[in-house]
Amino acid sequence: MSIYDHFRPEEAVFVDKVAEWKEGAEFYHKTKLTDFLDPREQQIITSLIGSHSDVSVQFYGGASGTERKRALISPSYVVPEEGDFQVEILQIEYAAKFFTIEHRQVLGALMSLGLKREKYGDILVQGETVHIAAAKEVSDYIIMNLQSIGRAKVSLTTIPAHQIAHIQEEWSEKTGTVSSLRLDVLIAEMFHVSRQKVQPLIKNGLVKVNWKTVEQPSFECFAGDIFSVRGYGRSKLLSIDGKSKRDKWRVMYGLLK
Repeated sequence: MSIYDHFRPEEAVFVDKVAEWKEGAEFYHKTKLTDFLDPREQQIITSLIGSHSDVSVQFYGGASGTERKRALISPSYVVPEEGDFQVEILQIEYAAKFFTIEHRQVLGALMSLGLKREKYGDILVQGETVHIAAAKEVSDYIIMNLQSIGRAKVSLTTIPAHQIAHIQEEWSEKTGTVSSLRLDVLIAEMFHVSRQKVQPLIKNGLVKVNWKTVEQPSFECFAGDIFSVRGYGRSKLLSIDGKSKRDKWRVMYGLLK
C-alpha cells in the first residue's frame, strides 16, 4: 500500500513536502519551521511523523487553543522554545466608538497587502479587541502597511502572547442518517436544508472542506472532515457509525454554536 492511499489526491503535494522535511530532520539534522498550517495540515504532519524516534514535531500558534499553527520539525534531540516558532501577536488599535471591525474585514485587509494566507495565523475578534497572529518575518511589513480596515483607520502594536484574546468554541453533537457520504448530502443533513439549495452553494465556491474550497457536490467525505458553509456556519463529521437496516449511513456530527 502506498503512503498516498491514506490521503486524498489533492493532498499529495503537501504529503511530499512533509516527507522531505522529515528526511531533512532525520538524515541531515535540519530543523524546518513551516508557515501557519490549518488543522488538517497539522493532522497530516502528525500522522506522517507520529512517534518517530529520530524526528519530532511541535506546533504553536501564539497561544493554546489557536487553530492555525506553525510547525517545527526537528531532530528529536532538539527541544524548541516558544521564540523558535517566530510568531508575533499584533493588536489593532482603532476608534471602536465609531466603527465595528469583523473577522472577514480583517482578513480582506491583510490579503490586500500581497502576502499569502499562510503568513497569518488566527484572527481573533472579541468585542472591540482584535488580535492577529502573524509570522515574525512579515510583522514589521504588516505594521507599516496595514492602515485601514473597512472605513476605520487603524494602527498596530505588538503585544506579549499571554495577552492574546481567547475565544472558546462550543460544539453541539447530533446524529442522523444519510443516503451517501457525498458533500451535498451531508451538508443538507447537517444544516437542515434541501440538496437543491446546497448544490448551488457548493458550485459557487461557498463551501469549504478542511479549509479548502470544494466545488463538486459529489465530493466524498470522511470522518474528521470539517465543513464551512458561508451564511450557515461550521460543522464537522465526528464519526460514521455503519449502516442502518434501510441501508443508510448513520453519522454523528457537530455544529458550532
